[in-house]
Amino acid sequence: MQLIFRFGFFKLQNIPLALANWQYGLLIAATILIAAGGYVINDIFDQNTDNENKPNKVIVGRSISETQAYNIYFALTVTGVCIGFYLSNVIQKPGFASIFILIAATLYLYATSLKQMMIIGNVVVALLLSFSVIIIGIFDLFPATGLDNQQQMKIFFSILLDYAIFAFMINFIREIVKDLEDFDGDYAEGMNTLPIVAGKKNTTIIVFVLSLIPLFSLLYYINKYLLDLLFVSVYLLLFVCSPLVFFSIKIWTAKSKKEFHTLSSLLKWILFFGIISVVVISLNMKYNA
Repeated sequence: MQLIFRFGFFKLQNIPLALANWQYGLLIAATILIAAGGYVINDIFDQNTDNENKPNKVIVGRSISETQAYNIYFALTVTGVCIGFYLSNVIQKPGFASIFILIAATLYLYATSLKQMMIIGNVVVALLLSFSVIIIGIFDLFPATGLDNQQQMKIFFSILLDYAIFAFMINFIREIVKDLEDFDGDYAEGMNTLPIVAGKKNTTIIVFVLSLIPLFSLLYYINKYLLDLLFVSVYLLLFVCSPLVFFSIKIWTAKSKKEFHTLSSLLKWILFFGIISVVVISLNMKYNA
């Protein structure tokens, strides 16, 4: 997502950016390292449920020891935070380093406690994903904003926020679908997920209703802002709206672990094609011009 926004959108708009290409690469690296650390700490605390839900993909306790996993987690997280500290000083906002610390701390809290809280864990993961979009604006747009380009930059911030909201909605739904997929292992471990509390059938109904929110929001967005960009409108209808409609239909009848896994993967593709649309918008605007 960060690569796409930088080189598929901002670089094509002829606007000032705060970070050099290699520094932006460091921002991406910091994001990846801290996220990877989050995956490791999550795997450490999820050994029992992973043995039930995905036994063929368990690494901690098999391929590597728990001690080695903690060392890897520490190395990834500290490196990511240090890079964030450096970038914060590059843009002369040293206080922004706290953002990386806060994200790393939130990932740790998620793995140790938040994920066991119904809905809260799902919201936290979705927020963290959406923030990986917003952080582009914080480190690349905000420091390059002045009185002369304030209104222009405000528009680009708004676009970033729109995509961040879309990413949040899709990933929030996906987190619930993953809970449906992992129902047996979570139940055995006494987890407090929505499917366990409300039941699988009721949860699929909730997911169906939730899936209509990004669908109708996107249709409204296309109608209000993008109708003049015909290629973009067609692209979004074919590659984002249509798969969302298919998802909404299939979730209504889904029951098996395999079906939920397929629908979870579909949401990843919907998110991917949704983010790619920013490149389509840039090219369509350039072509029309």
